[in-house]
Amino acid sequence: MSRNPLTRVQWSPHVVGAGIGILSWFAFATVDRGIGVTTAFEEAATMVLHALGLADGGWPVSGPTIGWEWTLLAGLLIGAWISARMSGDHSRETVPSMWAARFGDRPGPRLAVAFVGGFLLMFGARLAQGCTSGHGITGALQLAVSSWVFLVGLFVSGGIVARLMIGKKVGSHV
Repeated sequence: MSRNPLTRVQWSPHVVGAGIGILSWFAFATVDRGIGVTTAFEEAATMVLHALGLADGGWPVSGPTIGWEWTLLAGLLIGAWISARMSGDHSRETVPSMWAARFGDRPGPRLAVAFVGGFLLMFGARLAQGCTSGHGITGALQLAVSSWVFLVGLFVSGGIVARLMIGKKVGSHV
């Protein structure tokens, strides 16, 4: 195991949890809001619609803005890229072997399912007025009942979908 924590493939969940807690505290202390990233996607969509002349005043965002969530989103993307490079845990495979074994190795269906899944996740996050980080971290941190209901639903539905998609050998693929 590497002595440098930045080159490890997996980090301690305790260290990561503490880091997320510190980030949450920092967000509340500096911008008086919890962490979440779907707002940045909503703002991007609103900016595109405004640029095309298709948005009106009825959108949930009052005009196109770039807020602090964009910095968080950029940090997530850049940090994930750096982490993958430093740990050597990056792959360019389009169709993971687990998917290929179950559904075939054609990239088209895999990418279509990934796109539809991403769309459904984003739609659900906006419908719930919060994403996994918004409800799962910020809302749970504030003891919001809706966020705890979300977390229970997340884990139950995740388990059901994993069993349906992967089968009974879920533990053997991890």
